[in-house]
Amino acid sequence: MGIDIRQIHKERFSISDELIRIFCPYRVCPLGAHVDHQLGLVTGFAIDKGIELLISPTDDGNIEAYSTNFSGKTEFNVEDVPERRHLWGDFLQGAVVALSNKYKMTVGFKGIVSGTLPVGGLSSSSSVIIAYLMALCIVNHIRLTQKDLISTAMWVEKNYIGVNVGKLDQSCEIFCKKDHLLFLDTKDDTCELLKTSSQMPPFEIAVIFSGIERKLAGSAYNRRVDECKAAAYALKAYAGIDDNDFQDSFLRNVPFGLYDEFKMYLPDNWASRAKHFFEENMRVQKGIKAWKKGNIDEFGELIFESGESSIYNYQTGSIHLQTLHEIMLKTTGIYGGRFSGAGFNGCAIALVEPGKKEEIAQFIRNEYVHMYPRLEHKFMIDFCKTSDGADLKLFA
Repeated sequence: MGIDIRQIHKERFSISDELIRIFCPYRVCPLGAHVDHQLGLVTGFAIDKGIELLISPTDDGNIEAYSTNFSGKTEFNVEDVPERRHLWGDFLQGAVVALSNKYKMTVGFKGIVSGTLPVGGLSSSSSVIIAYLMALCIVNHIRLTQKDLISTAMWVEKNYIGVNVGKLDQSCEIFCKKDHLLFLDTKDDTCELLKTSSQMPPFEIAVIFSGIERKLAGSAYNRRVDECKAAAYALKAYAGIDDNDFQDSFLRNVPFGLYDEFKMYLPDNWASRAKHFFEENMRVQKGIKAWKKGNIDEFGELIFESGESSIYNYQTGSIHLQTLHEIMLKTTGIYGGRFSGAGFNGCAIALVEPGKKEEIAQFIRNEYVHMYPRLEHKFMIDFCKTSDGADLKLFA
């Protein structure tokens, strides 16, 4: 049985009518790992699990919210946002601050927020931010376009939370469509929704939670972004190209030939990050061709290659996620898989044959729990399907 947040809302606030429900899906990225912050090519699915938010408006501007996943509550007024507390409520505070930069807000809400899967690798942070932004816009009659919502959600993560994200997560959670693969160029924001070919065998998405949650802020995530920027900046310098602004240095703006000519002069870690970027962009292009042909076997092999590069070139992926990667490689019924998100704990994802779900789940559990018996009761596998992005019918 799932959590009944309507009942929880009624128990907390004694309000059972005039409730507004917002749902924002999680996302998975089969190909295009760690490249969106360098303006790379990415792919993604929204899945049928995500963040559910149930609210009732408050005319006095007060916000009171509880989470079914974390303890405590967050409480403040939309016109008097407190300092960051480094708790789950920061995402709600950040959403209010971001909207207040452009719009007058006077209405708050009483709300219950619930995530349907454990935190780590599915873009739960961007999902919850988008849900909060949608709720605040609805009750304050603010109309945003899809692109406005994406950029506002990114502002919260980058400027309020402090994680130097790209636009992959937000774009998937808003643009994606059920039974389609999103192909997005994060340099110019062109995107294409590629319908699943009639020639493609059926598949589902396995979400394999390592048993250890993670957060990005304060982790090595930002350092990886800086290493990519440093590689781009240095390569242009070696080529004699004037590029004075480090923050505006992106690997996407470095021609591959220039990288190939000067890569030997880069420090090893910068060279490895650049290698991952250029090869991952190539994998995305190959993957799109395979997807259009309905060749899920080739598409899956590219996902496995992406996982290998994430571990050995991008040099991320916790020991637990690396273990899951090795297990997936020898699991019958998996087309392809890799760890999801930045790789600092969290989960792995895989495209799987639906008819072999039980065998897949049992084999991976046995192998993983044998390695990490203390995580037996935290480890979990869930199977998801593709989904539409967040419902923005009330928006422009």
